[in-house]
Amino acid sequence: MRARFLLAVLAGAGAAGAAAGLMATSAFLISRAALHPPVLHLMVAIVAVRALGIGRGVLRYAERLAGHDAALRALGRTRIKVFTHLAKVAPAGLAGFRRADLAQRLAGDVDAVLDLLTRVVLPYAVALLVGAGSVLLVGALSIPAGVALALGILLVGVGVPVLQARAARRADGRLAPLRGALATGTADLVHGLPDLIAYGAVEARLAALAATGAELRRAERRSGVLAGLAAAVTTGATGMSLLVGLAAGAVAVRGGVLSGELLAVVVLTPLAVFETVGALPVAAQRLAAGRASMRRLREVLDAPSPVAVPDAAAAVPAGPHTLRLDHVNAGWLPGRPVLRDVSLTLAPGDRVALTGPSGSGKSTVAALLVRFLDPTAGRATLGGVDLRALDPAEVRRVVGYLPEDAYLFDTTIAANLRIARPAGTDDELRKALASARLADWVDTLPDGLETAVGEHGMALSGGQRRRLALARALLAGFEILILDEPTEHLDDETAAALTEDLLAAAADRTVLLITHRPGIAALVDRVVRLGAEPQRRAAATAARTFSALAGVPVGSGQVP
Repeated sequence: MRARFLLAVLAGAGAAGAAAGLMATSAFLISRAALHPPVLHLMVAIVAVRALGIGRGVLRYAERLAGHDAALRALGRTRIKVFTHLAKVAPAGLAGFRRADLAQRLAGDVDAVLDLLTRVVLPYAVALLVGAGSVLLVGALSIPAGVALALGILLVGVGVPVLQARAARRADGRLAPLRGALATGTADLVHGLPDLIAYGAVEARLAALAATGAELRRAERRSGVLAGLAAAVTTGATGMSLLVGLAAGAVAVRGGVLSGELLAVVVLTPLAVFETVGALPVAAQRLAAGRASMRRLREVLDAPSPVAVPDAAAAVPAGPHTLRLDHVNAGWLPGRPVLRDVSLTLAPGDRVALTGPSGSGKSTVAALLVRFLDPTAGRATLGGVDLRALDPAEVRRVVGYLPEDAYLFDTTIAANLRIARPAGTDDELRKALASARLADWVDTLPDGLETAVGEHGMALSGGQRRRLALARALLAGFEILILDEPTEHLDDETAAALTEDLLAAAADRTVLLITHRPGIAALVDRVVRLGAEPQRRAAATAARTFSALAGVPVGSGQVP
């Protein structure tokens, strides 16, 4: 990418230099032609005008082609780098981020890489080369005019951006965070609309969104005002350079130091130079917003991995495997444990239900078993080997996790299934669907396996979405399968029927069924219940917080 970007800088400098040269040569040609010399005396200038005119367009195209090629490659690599890191640390390492804000960082903030390269670095590099060359050219003809041009370039290219950066630090530096906050608030409003309507909280949430939007508009307005002031200063600097050049050149012509034809070169060259230099204040303004986006990306890339990957990972022992938690403590955020002294054993072929109230740590247990999370105390083992000694990817080849909100992509049934086995044949897909009790339904569809499921699988019913996700997990061939709340939002009768089908589809696999329904004991080998200690601690903390805010002692019975 460095070679491509260097080519873009050279092409851009050549295009801007050709523009300045075209202006200077044309001025000389017109002035010289006014004296009616023999036409042969004008041929060099005429050919130069043609060459510079054609070269300007060709070089500008080469600059855009090479510059955007390098920038888009950098953008792709950055997006892959961020996405790879997200995949490595999710979900436990991203507990401090909101989903919509992460999406904004992965999309809008990563795009700042393109802006920084094509609209900041490239314009400054080109302006530096062209500005230096133009100052040398004009200074060779008239030293005062060259000094005036140099001062004008420094004012526009350095002075204005410095003042602009100080004034715009709050404005442009706030744009990326405000856009992230607006995206997060909008996503929360859309996804939580039914609950917000039920509790009469829609107006308050809309008012908060409106306030964020108004603040974003104010920041954008301040940014626009600063850009306008920068344009005004640029125009003023151009005019002053032109007037100083005209005055100094006229004195030089009168003194016989400068020929009359070259006076037009001294006067008109700054016009072409400031076409290039005039883009620098806007580039500097984009730099402020780009740096804010880079800081937000750095926050994501600096998110530590919740699991330690050993330099020399141990080999996964031969199966069948026993998965065990021994007196573990664990939590998603440092200093905030969710599990305390929890033990669990999953022997080969076990069917175990893990129950407990919301917040008791059921999903945390699943995260430990698939090594999304490492325990802060105790051990998690697979076949007697500590999970921390194994490569997380190898653990997940043995232990499969089917979350409550398993994602279905907006594509076909077959494409969703082949995420688990890209080379899977249609017969293998149908076998997995048959195990999940979906094959008969798929056969009734006009497009069969090529039927689109819609965004988030919205073309399917809730039960069909869960069965399709299960078929995908079965197709992956996991030996141990963790099903997290597979019957959520279903009535008891449908939930019992679906649970029976899920366990039957799992065949001889080891299954951990995470559920809040106590009535599934007859379907599994044993039930493990997590206590409500986390809820009691949370309630106690809330009570102490309320007491501090309201000034009422805990347990006093007073209600403000």
